[in-house]
Amino acid sequence: MLSLADVEAARDRVSTVARQTPLEYSHSFSRMTDAEVYPKLENFQRTGSFKIRGATNRIATLSDAEKEAGVITASAGNHAQGVALAATREGVDAKIVMPEHAPIAKVEATEGYGGEVVLFGTDYNDAQARAHEIEELEDRTYVHAFDDEHVMAGQGTIGLEIAEQCPEVDTVVIPIGGGGLISGIATALKEKLDDVRIIGVQAEGASSVAHSLEKGKRHEIDAVDTIADGIATRSVGEKPWEIIQERVDEVVTVSDNEIALALTYLLERSKTMVEGAGAVPMAAVLAEAFDYEEGETIVPALCGGNIDLNDLTTVVVRGLVQMGRYIKIRTELKDNPGALERLVEIVAEHNANIYAVQHDRTSRDIAMNAAEIVIDIETHGHDHVDELIAGLEARGYEVEMLV
Repeated sequence: MLSLADVEAARDRVSTVARQTPLEYSHSFSRMTDAEVYPKLENFQRTGSFKIRGATNRIATLSDAEKEAGVITASAGNHAQGVALAATREGVDAKIVMPEHAPIAKVEATEGYGGEVVLFGTDYNDAQARAHEIEELEDRTYVHAFDDEHVMAGQGTIGLEIAEQCPEVDTVVIPIGGGGLISGIATALKEKLDDVRIIGVQAEGASSVAHSLEKGKRHEIDAVDTIADGIATRSVGEKPWEIIQERVDEVVTVSDNEIALALTYLLERSKTMVEGAGAVPMAAVLAEAFDYEEGETIVPALCGGNIDLNDLTTVVVRGLVQMGRYIKIRTELKDNPGALERLVEIVAEHNANIYAVQHDRTSRDIAMNAAEIVIDIETHGHDHVDELIAGLEARGYEVEMLV
């Protein structure tokens, strides 16, 4: 099983490429949770993700013959970029299979780092199957995204940094996809610090470890569905599974709405942009998905910041909905002059701001002398939303909340 010595040996190799990322106290999140919250900002890493650590360590340990033959891997995006950059720096040809719907930003970044991208399948598991076919056809070395001790050791260097930057830490919160990250960090921290607690977090739509722990054996789920594409794997790796059972104290799940809320708070309160997978640890803290005490020192590992800007818009809107800062409502008006103006005046009286109005006289669901109105509105919180809806209903409008 992976050891602290493996992680410490990886540190020298990793330090030639990867940065030591900051770990900073957050006044905002500490105030919101009554804990002492110190995010580990791995989203500031080269390539925008922790994956460069494991990839660098694995590429550095290849034989000369393996380097000459080139490498192949599968990735949802972050591991792809890490392998591409690490391989390019070593003069190794790298081919990466990514799901067909991988974020455009991650595909372009991987190509920019020198990797050849092959798009295949609907998710990571499909891409992995294709990558193994290419491995056999072209005699390349497969660089696994998580089920590889060299990769796990490289990711574990984050644990060494946390131990040095925040030795008083009580709980470290780490996202889980395939399990390589949490395996490496848990290995380092359980050896370096006394009584540190390791909490793993998965998205509800990709909760293979949570299911595996319930069943008492490694379990593959049928499909994944989450905005946290970086951890959207159907199963945990064999090697990480062994370490998780021994060194991880608890595994919890968070919903996509909770992930979106955390991502939005990170942008607004900390001016920090993360991807869905990167927001998962903070989502677990904010949602109190695990028990913690007042004043407890918590380090959420924000593992990546590579979010597609189109996805960012969607996720932020969902986060604002969770905060009560954005609503979309539907109602009906009599189709006569001034009807829309009177509705808008009520919204203004409640100090809400209208983003957009859709006015439809042709819907089959309304009377011939009526019009359907859908309004996007900026609000100030859940209490403000309740006051606005109550005000509209008091004036005789039947209001349907669309988001």
